[in-house]
Amino acid sequence: MKNNDSILAVGSIAIDSVETAHGSRENILGGSATYFSLSAGLVAPVKLVGVVGRDFPATGWDMFKQRNVNVDNIQTVEGKTFRWGGRYNADFSHRETLFTELGVFESFSPIINDNDLKCPLVFLGNIHPDLQLAVAQMSLKSKFIISDTMNLWIEMCPELLNKVLGLSQIFLINQEEAYQYTGIKDVSRSASALRGAGPGIVIIKMGANGAYITFNELEYNIPSFPVDRVVDPTGAGDTFAGGLVGHLSAHIDKPDFLGAVLAASAMASFCVEGFGPKMLLDVTKDQLNSRIKIIKSRLN
Repeated sequence: MKNNDSILAVGSIAIDSVETAHGSRENILGGSATYFSLSAGLVAPVKLVGVVGRDFPATGWDMFKQRNVNVDNIQTVEGKTFRWGGRYNADFSHRETLFTELGVFESFSPIINDNDLKCPLVFLGNIHPDLQLAVAQMSLKSKFIISDTMNLWIEMCPELLNKVLGLSQIFLINQEEAYQYTGIKDVSRSASALRGAGPGIVIIKMGANGAYITFNELEYNIPSFPVDRVVDPTGAGDTFAGGLVGHLSAHIDKPDFLGAVLAASAMASFCVEGFGPKMLLDVTKDQLNSRIKIIKSRLN
């Protein structure tokens, strides 16, 4: 696998149990790095960095193999794989965490082959900023460092997170977290404040209301794809990130940031239509392009 068009992705690999109004599933593959890699892997080669326990199921490895995700930088160690359980209310406006068992992820320290640090695109999933910072500092020669975060790290480690933003060219965050981070409710002004911390490109995810992107002197509101029925929104944000970075990788010589968000929104729409990430493996490039065209037609 060449490095000049590859994505290096670091994040959590988990086993999830999920309950929604449409049913429940136990022991399904989850984690930020999982959703990201199965999404981005549709259009670009991904090298995945993470850790699993000895209990990690063969079906998980099979799913990565099916999408040709490189797993050389995944550590398999004694102990249990990170596990998470959650329950959504009827309209998906609230998610309750039922349990979190960090297992081997609690002491995770990324080990990355030197050659893989040459990838032009590096995605830092919403893991502890200490880990994000360590990988970012090893990847300073990459063309784009793309980082994501979550409310826990904003609350616990804002100073470390600021350092991650200082090394990132692209920053992803959802609307509620952007307000939490900046104290500014207006999306445009909140994004401007985040850009002031370092990244030239800020993307704010707004769920069913789409996404906002600003770069240079430009800003766009990207609508979401009109999904008929949301079944499980777990991993939608990471799938969004995968669609975004995958598109950038496929156009690495001439990055198209607006097109990347359109692809991200389209990929996320597939994720919410079923439980877990497995259905992402059924998505074809033609189906993705079809949804991109529909979203583009809805742009103001």
